[in-house]
Amino acid sequence: MGNTNFHHALKIREDLCIGCSHCMNVCPTEAIRVKNGKSVLFGDRCVDCGECFRVCPVSAIIIDHDDFNNIFDYKYRVALVPAVFTGQFPVDISLRQIFSVLIDIGFTHVYEVENGVEILLEAINETSTPQPEKKPLISSFCPAIVRLIQVKFPALVDNILLLKPPLDISALHIRKEMEEKGIPAEETGIFYVTPCAAKIAAIKDPVGEAASAITGVINMDILFNRVYRQVKQKNNHTCALPSGSKLSNVAMCWSLTNGEAPHVKGRSLAIDEIKNVIEFLERLENDEFSDIDFLELRACDESCAGGVLTISNRFLAAERLRNHVENFQPNPELQYPDSLRSIYQNSEYLQENISIEKVYPRSILKLDDNMAEAMKKMERVNRIMQLLPMVDCGICGAPSCQALAQDIVQGLGNIKHCIFIQKILEQKGELNLEDSVKIMQDIWGYGKTNKYRDLKGI
Repeated sequence: MGNTNFHHALKIREDLCIGCSHCMNVCPTEAIRVKNGKSVLFGDRCVDCGECFRVCPVSAIIIDHDDFNNIFDYKYRVALVPAVFTGQFPVDISLRQIFSVLIDIGFTHVYEVENGVEILLEAINETSTPQPEKKPLISSFCPAIVRLIQVKFPALVDNILLLKPPLDISALHIRKEMEEKGIPAEETGIFYVTPCAAKIAAIKDPVGEAASAITGVINMDILFNRVYRQVKQKNNHTCALPSGSKLSNVAMCWSLTNGEAPHVKGRSLAIDEIKNVIEFLERLENDEFSDIDFLELRACDESCAGGVLTISNRFLAAERLRNHVENFQPNPELQYPDSLRSIYQNSEYLQENISIEKVYPRSILKLDDNMAEAMKKMERVNRIMQLLPMVDCGICGAPSCQALAQDIVQGLGNIKHCIFIQKILEQKGELNLEDSVKIMQDIWGYGKTNKYRDLKGI
């Protein structure tokens, strides 16, 4: 089964958390509880989708990324830039200007992530048609979706396409190219500019491979602001780089919704936003769909354009990238852009190393390693749920009655945490008011309960 815990980019700052439960209520895998007035993350359930980060009203949820100054630990410093990063900038700022500033602030090379798309697309379409029980193939592009399937839909892990995403393909190519130039591997640092937390987690703790070819991860939010300020300060005509070639039309939109699906053979569907994905996968598990060959699943609305670390409105960013495609005038004398020609020179090496190992489930539904004991626990969960009100109010500090029942069976909760059960026990004389208040304090903290002690005059 491998490791039981994931590396997580999302962290909760206890000193800032006010225990408002916003994060608990939006988490799609029920990975958050409230205890002693603070949010607590269950690491085995979290998929780093970032929904909690979006809704926290006090910025108590942070994303753990590498310090920008880490790039200077390397002689050769490569910025691995996704198309959605350039899509954050207004249309009057060119790729040439953006990349020039990246060189000015410390990188020695700038490389676009989606150059790896052409290699990947060939591999996808060369993949043999899966057996009926393994249809549809599910894209491995979005790491939050891969983790979601591991923890919430373990029966579907064999459907995951065991191919590296363009990010990893491009990183492999860069390392190979640097080595061919005689540059020692330890002198090259490859830093990905990420639009989301899930890709940070995937680089630090990759699924299906021992280690990533990428050295570190730079927060897109922070880097955008730094680059944008410098672009505006510079003379628009003063650039360190000459005009370069653009990504192919397919590559430019690969990270957007419907970026993959139209280019894969067979019947393909594209679904974005994690709740939509969960709904679809639940129905897929129940065999409600047939004759689907490929699924492009993305955790964010508008895919990477809607990542939690992006700046621009996701719809405007997606529009800019699609407009780049529509307005692109290819050079008839140039069959491939320079960067694409370079990656094709390494295509044999990349194809040999494009596969990842089998992905294993990490089910949050597994109550015990021993099957007999797990069945007993499941029976107990069902009995407890019959006693609970099934209103999913969250006052117990868990996101649902089912989650509370599972916590009780695992020794992480108590049935007295349910406010309805408390009132019944108070009526029966089996629980006094002081004990009831103490239970609420253990969940929501002393401050929230203490301020309501004197309600006179209200």
